[in-house]
Amino acid sequence: MKVRIGQAASEEEASAIAAALAEHVGDSVEVYAGDDELVASHEVTDSGDDAPAETDDLGPTEREEKIREEIADIEAGGPKKYRDRLEEQGKLFVRDRLDLWFGDEDDADGTSGETGSGAAGGIHFEDGKFANFDAWHPDGTDGSEDDGDRLPGDGLLTGAAEFEGRNLHFMANDFTVKAGSMAEKGVEKFLRMQQRALKSGRPVLYLMDSSGARIDQQRGFFANREGIGKYYYNHSMLSGRVPQICVLYGPCIAGAAYTPVFSDFTVMVEGVSAMAIASPRMVKMVTGEDIDMQDLGGAKVHAEHSGSADLVARDEEHARELVAQLVTYLPDSADDDPPRSEPKPPKLSPQGIDSVIPESPNKGYDMEDLIDRVVDSGSYFPLQRDYGEEIITAFARIDGRPVGIVANQPAHRAGAIFPDAAEKAAGFIWTCDAYNIPLLYLCDTPGFMAGSQVEKDAILEKGKKFIYATSSATVPKQTVVARKAYGAGIYAMGGPAYDPESTIALPSGEIAVMGPEAAINAVYRRKIDEIDDEAERERFVEEKREEYRHDIDAHRMASEVVIDDIVPPSELRDELAARFAFYEGVEKDLPDKKHGTIL
Repeated sequence: MKVRIGQAASEEEASAIAAALAEHVGDSVEVYAGDDELVASHEVTDSGDDAPAETDDLGPTEREEKIREEIADIEAGGPKKYRDRLEEQGKLFVRDRLDLWFGDEDDADGTSGETGSGAAGGIHFEDGKFANFDAWHPDGTDGSEDDGDRLPGDGLLTGAAEFEGRNLHFMANDFTVKAGSMAEKGVEKFLRMQQRALKSGRPVLYLMDSSGARIDQQRGFFANREGIGKYYYNHSMLSGRVPQICVLYGPCIAGAAYTPVFSDFTVMVEGVSAMAIASPRMVKMVTGEDIDMQDLGGAKVHAEHSGSADLVARDEEHARELVAQLVTYLPDSADDDPPRSEPKPPKLSPQGIDSVIPESPNKGYDMEDLIDRVVDSGSYFPLQRDYGEEIITAFARIDGRPVGIVANQPAHRAGAIFPDAAEKAAGFIWTCDAYNIPLLYLCDTPGFMAGSQVEKDAILEKGKKFIYATSSATVPKQTVVARKAYGAGIYAMGGPAYDPESTIALPSGEIAVMGPEAAINAVYRRKIDEIDDEAERERFVEEKREEYRHDIDAHRMASEVVIDDIVPPSELRDELAARFAFYEGVEKDLPDKKHGTIL
């Protein structure tokens, strides 16, 4: 573009005009004065459509740099001497732990936190990083240089992250800050995180490592309406709304121990995790009992005796792997369906199912041998494995669909249902129903155990919870009578009266009030005692036994349409896949009431 200006214009004025016009028209400009030759010019350099019109050399101000320094100080955690002790305690520093779970949020490819279970996602944001800043930091209004009283984040981290492709809320105790103890500002962060989870409908991950309440500061948070007691109110409101998963990394005492037991799933780490209503020192003071933390409430105690631990990990990395597998069976909230996966053939051939089940109803076998021939390979995921071992509770997939398995285990106590197993099954059924996970019952039990000890252990009370959970579950239910289904065992295990979508049996199946031996003894005891000849007595008993078994076997039950079908064992997997697929969207309504009274 050429422009002619007055003869009197100076060279500086001509240059200014050329630059302004070039910026305006987006083209090169030549400026001439009067009739004379070229006085000034300005060229526009094309740097692409996305290039900024102009650049500047502004950088972070001193104010921004100061904030960054403060954040770095906060992220360093508590006093160095406590960080140095973590390795000998077998624990990671809390921010290294978050990197393990979620990866470095600055890592674009998300691989810095990768484990064998898959790539990490990243932390989206952290809330309350500056909590209690004024109380301890030199830049705060009340802070000091005392390294022994560092309280970054008030000892608790909360935020949101992506884990295995799922968005979730998280909290994590910083054990380097007053042993992860809970105080006013940290409690407020915890409560806000829970309340946001109620609104977002996303899962919550608790990474617990806390010695309990900060007793010397209890006035600010213990009994307040928005204090630590509100944790468990919020846990209760979240229960059945979104999955709550808790991983324990240290001794969680008193109030801190309730978060794991209120969660849907609790993972403990061998030799490191522990939880108890009081510390060993307090126990000794109150009861005189001298006991260490692991014997009081370690992973072994809660996995085998209390049932409070669903899973036990070897170390921190293994804990992450377990949770990574667990979440593949769970929806984000009760409003969603559980995620589907690509179908896989079973680990073992279904052709061997009938051979797994002994002819004799009293001979033991491992129910997992049958399960491995029914579910997708690699999908079997048992929970509370060492508690109430006569019942298996596990997640698995059949043709890619998640299911919750409740199965009697004849390899333990002949599959009889003891109080611990009944309580374990009830809780698992309740959880599956809350999160829309269909149920598969594999029944092979002589029924609920009898005797003075189980009565003292509340077999009736805990047994009713099992039956209640089965009765109230509204998810699709399929029941398989694999072998014996005696007494009230068939009720708890989703029998025909308990609204399953199907009750099917294998040829080995039997349904009866009691087993043949007990029945013959009850009905014919006097007549048996009157037969003096031993051989004749044995023949009589065997004859009555066979008559009784004929009366209770699967063919009689199918003939009378008590059950829906007898399935060739090698076709059981295909039969279940078809039935779960067909009933996937089934709707069930419970009576209109506030809630039941059985807990």
